[in-house]
Amino acid sequence: MPHQPWEPHLFPDAARMASSVFSPLAAPTPTTAASSSGQLPVTPSLGAAIAVLLLLAFAITAVAHLGHGRAVLLAGVRAALQLLVVAVVITQVVDHWWASLLFIAVMYAVAVLTASGRIVGAVYHPWIAVPILVATIPVLTVLVAVRIVPFEGLVLIPIAGSQLGGAMTATVLSGRRALEELTLRHGEVEAALSLGFLDRDARMEICRPAASGALIPALDQTRTVGLVTLPGAFVGMLLGGASPWNAGAVQLFVLIALLAVEAAAITVTVELIARGRIARPRTAGVTT
Repeated sequence: MPHQPWEPHLFPDAARMASSVFSPLAAPTPTTAASSSGQLPVTPSLGAAIAVLLLLAFAITAVAHLGHGRAVLLAGVRAALQLLVVAVVITQVVDHWWASLLFIAVMYAVAVLTASGRIVGAVYHPWIAVPILVATIPVLTVLVAVRIVPFEGLVLIPIAGSQLGGAMTATVLSGRRALEELTLRHGEVEAALSLGFLDRDARMEICRPAASGALIPALDQTRTVGLVTLPGAFVGMLLGGASPWNAGAVQLFVLIALLAVEAAAITVTVELIARGRIARPRTAGVTT
């Protein structure tokens, strides 16, 4: 499939925004880059600040006995390494549609593996792959089909990453809460069964209200955007020279798409748990 340039429609500044985000650094010095684009200067001081903040986060979790001290350190180091690798790889794949799709497939696989570990403690759970896929594919397909998002890696990869990340988070939060609630309220499930409820319906009555809270972060983010948070896409487009109108339209599009994706992911996750398709190893085969 030959590479074809896309004609902007709803978001005429999207290409310029994406180019400014993914293009290699071309400025001669960090100081010049910072002054011309409004970005943080990439200097040893920035690296030192990152290290200090990471150690501070570790210290806080250790002192407060939150139980995630080691995970905080590993997450910070892992994020640094991954961003370095991705920064190199992504500039090579965006010009080829097949490579862009392969990159998105890798992102999807990582999301499934991460969610599997968080929900059931397994390296991979096949049913956990379902809500992430079912939630993201229809939204991305529609966006590409109506040409809101062009079929080009430069724009498709970050949009797909945003939606996959939202689906993963919603799946993890809803899955963990649903399974925890079924474990804690096992007696209520048994009582519902004794009253004639089907197994799926009895589970659903218990786990659905708890799992629905997984949508709250996305709702709060959408309700407070511009008042509490200034998302990266919005600020990045403004710094790249886009008009406030276009920057706001792109960010609104991302937020609404995320709401749809996360709502779908939560719905499918709860349904699979209610039907017993997703269960932790120690509870597999029993009512919880």
